[in-house]
Amino acid sequence: MIVRILGEGQFRIDDATAAELTKLDTDLEAAVDRSDAAAFTAALTSLLAHVHAHSSPLPADSLEASDLILPNEDSSMDDVRRMLSDEGLITG
Repeated sequence: MIVRILGEGQFRIDDATAAELTKLDTDLEAAVDRSDAAAFTAALTSLLAHVHAHSSPLPADSLEASDLILPNEDSSMDDVRRMLSDEGLITG
């Protein structure tokens, strides 16, 4: 699976990492729903850290289609709220 973090680039993750991201996405969505800024920051940081720790970055000149697009760490809660679907950032 290819994950794009806005403003950073693309990363290749395996199925186990994708499954863990789904759990972390639930935490992020819950924080946004509650408008809990501290929980939002913690959840977004955890989500992005998990991608960084368990992925292989793609070369900057690679143009593969992204399966998942995540906000960057500087995204506001309103930015993320606009990105969320009924299933969170990660659908399926």
